[in-house]
Amino acid sequence: MKWKRICEGEEVLRVNQLGELVYLTFPALEEQAWLAHCFSTRMGGVSQGIYASMNFREDAEDTEEHVRENYRRIAAVLGMDVRRFVRSRLVHGNRIHLVTAEDYGEGTVRPAALCGYDGLMTDQPGVTLVATFADCVPIYFADPVHRAVALSHSGWRGTVAQIGRETLKAMGEVFGTRAEEVLVGIGPCICGDCYEVGEEVVLEFQKEMDLEGIVREKGNGKYQLDLRKANQKILLQSGVEKEHLFTADICTCCNSEYLFSHRATQGKRGNLGAFLGIRE
Repeated sequence: MKWKRICEGEEVLRVNQLGELVYLTFPALEEQAWLAHCFSTRMGGVSQGIYASMNFREDAEDTEEHVRENYRRIAAVLGMDVRRFVRSRLVHGNRIHLVTAEDYGEGTVRPAALCGYDGLMTDQPGVTLVATFADCVPIYFADPVHRAVALSHSGWRGTVAQIGRETLKAMGEVFGTRAEEVLVGIGPCICGDCYEVGEEVVLEFQKEMDLEGIVREKGNGKYQLDLRKANQKILLQSGVEKEHLFTADICTCCNSEYLFSHRATQGKRGNLGAFLGIRE
């Protein structure tokens, strides 16, 4: 495999392979023995066609059994119980849901009734939080002091709504989490060179943050937007320590052979999965 832009400097993201299944991990989070986590690639599942092969997109023409089998394979890699995987239907907002036993299996082994939350958090051992992606920004949060985790989905609307800040705030209110103690991983997403937006999107960002280093004008009302850097800025301003922030320099669009990308395929694609859980 010939990845493009996988990392700069020290190893931030590691490529792992078990048979045909290829998945990505943060070495910094692997050092936390109480955590289970990964980010999927397109490889190692059973889905076919444009969803080949590790697809987690259910609102598509892929079969339910294919998606369920893909979840089972990831659960086996993580050593976690697939019946305690939890996923919400995403709405590109900034609301955070506290996962409890009532949510076990939501959106994974049964259809998702849980809806309207782009962030999930828990301190329950045995639970795995799940979110799906195809260019948006995955953000992993791990509080080693209170043994609590959160997983957030940040598209451009979620970034404007500062879901990273809201996730840290929610963790603080529920678990007593302090931002400066949290380990944060920003997973694979579309890069600034690939993500073109119109002026209306830039105007929304201008209302919320300084755009230096985040937006580059192309002309004709078009701009290049770097969601990765925007989320970095939000997290650092929210109190995350620079040495605790691990950003994967891998673009879903540049690597659409290995990762699903909405932009690269004009929407004809599956979904990648981000997984973060607490071991029993």
